[in-house]
Amino acid sequence: MIHAGLEGIVAADSKISLVDGENGWLVYRGEWAKHIAKEKSFEEATYFLWNGVFPDAKQLNAFTSSLGEARVLSTSHKEIINRLPDNTEMMSVVRTVLSAIGNQSFQFPATQEQGIQLLSIVPTIIAYRYRTQKGLPVVEPDLSLSHVGNYLYMLTGKQPQDNHVKALTAYFILTMEHGLNASTFTARVIASTESDLASAITGAIGAMKGPLHGGAPTGVIDLLDEIKRDGDAEKVLRDKLENREKLMGFGHRVYKTRDPRAAALSEITSDFYDDEEFQLAHEVEETAVRLLQEYKPDRKLYANVEYYAAAILRAIELPTELFTPTFTAARTAGWIAHVYEQNENNRIIRPSSVYSGNMPE
Repeated sequence: MIHAGLEGIVAADSKISLVDGENGWLVYRGEWAKHIAKEKSFEEATYFLWNGVFPDAKQLNAFTSSLGEARVLSTSHKEIINRLPDNTEMMSVVRTVLSAIGNQSFQFPATQEQGIQLLSIVPTIIAYRYRTQKGLPVVEPDLSLSHVGNYLYMLTGKQPQDNHVKALTAYFILTMEHGLNASTFTARVIASTESDLASAITGAIGAMKGPLHGGAPTGVIDLLDEIKRDGDAEKVLRDKLENREKLMGFGHRVYKTRDPRAAALSEITSDFYDDEEFQLAHEVEETAVRLLQEYKPDRKLYANVEYYAAAILRAIELPTELFTPTFTAARTAGWIAHVYEQNENNRIIRPSSVYSGNMPE
């Protein structure tokens, strides 16, 4: 029996996360992901995902310091970015630089120092390329800021608002890991050959670059912009449902209940009602869910993580071309965790195929 796309096939025994679509559960190593997003920093969440325990104060300070020190791009890596053609997509830029960073010091098995090096540098690559492409002065990393706060600082050149850092940190934590998705599976396949960590992560980026996996939630942005222009969320949404149009950002292939990541982001941003963009997102979600229950009562359609990702990235005024790279900056932490796990109990991943071609006469 062929399982197209390996759907339903169990290919790994993992302690990293549980994704339960029927119950709407997302668990990281025995802890609810939503609780981690509300209570922990990105640094704490990453340490936990990689090591299985939360760091004590001394461990957190050392880990945070190591991440900060690894943010700085070398002159040679800046030169690589500068020499890439202007039409090179950001995801390809990140993939190329990480590949170059993966020099001969990157050997099997992967080390935590290698993970820190790759995770830390992704936001710097994105910010450096973005600002040079826009003709803006490069903003060097601020080691006193958090991983997420520094990312916003390098992009904008301004000290980021606390609300924006809190919302984006929650987004980073809730999207850093999501089971054996296409990019994570790619990373584990590469790691299973006893290749190095940089190769596994560049392969994962190649998978994330595809629009069926890491596509930017531009449809949600368009929907929110249309509602903001019109001023009447119910009218816009009802018109779309009457015309049998899909409401972008609602419904999920895995989750048959409310996406737990969207639920957590909704709760975390509910306090930010001084920000009109977050206020709009909450009002639209409430109206859309009510109308979907009216028009499609047999289906359970709720806001998904893309909806709140779009709302958050829109609120912090992140350019749409940086949506997928920002998702990548978050998910890199999960990819690295899976490579570590694959290294611990490795067996090369090699599924079979069924030949359906002609036979020689």
